[in-house]
Amino acid sequence: MARTEQAPLPQGAEKQLAVRAMFDAIAPRYDLVNRVMTFRMDVGWRRRAVRSLGLDAGDVVLDLACGTGDLCNDLAGAGLQPVGIDLSLGMLAHARTPAPLAQGDVLRLPVSDASADGVTCGFALRNFVELPAFFAELARVLHPGGRIALLDVAQPVNPILRAGHSVYFGRIVPRIGGLLSDPAAYRYLPKSVAYLPPPETMLEQLRSAGFDAVERRLLSAGITQLITGTRR
Repeated sequence: MARTEQAPLPQGAEKQLAVRAMFDAIAPRYDLVNRVMTFRMDVGWRRRAVRSLGLDAGDVVLDLACGTGDLCNDLAGAGLQPVGIDLSLGMLAHARTPAPLAQGDVLRLPVSDASADGVTCGFALRNFVELPAFFAELARVLHPGGRIALLDVAQPVNPILRAGHSVYFGRIVPRIGGLLSDPAAYRYLPKSVAYLPPPETMLEQLRSAGFDAVERRLLSAGITQLITGTRR
């Protein structure tokens, strides 16, 4: 039997519409699925991202693709002033945070130039239409010396761990998501990693956008990456 070719991932405006519809659909059980499929490691990853900012109490931090507000709550717990922005009204409707929230496109943020002290973003880079434009927008809204902390999925360097992670992320996670939430959305999740450019390419894009001290750290044996930098 001939093998059926996998449908290409959406691009451009089609991708933005698909991503927004997907997150609207999974919003009611988004937090539950995250806790289950990461064995609650996502809690530690977010707190590590907040610490990596190194900002002072009272500083304003934009949490982009804020979802239901987990990172906003972690930022507030560290004494910072979070403002959440997300494309999905469904996610914002299910948010559980007292932080101010707004709907917005990360490529056209409803924020003045040089108005923020920091920016966080949790596991959404691969969902954006264009990363260089996103990094340029981060540089626009941050004042010089402002900090970024960006989390996303990664692949372990160790070949044995990489193989095990590939099986879990590619086969088990979609089943967990399908049982607890929307099956199509969690089949998309492992495929969406293909949107991410090579790590050094992302770091160079950030440098070109106006960031110094750009670093990439692998967390939890390499299944997650944390990218940090300082606005030049």
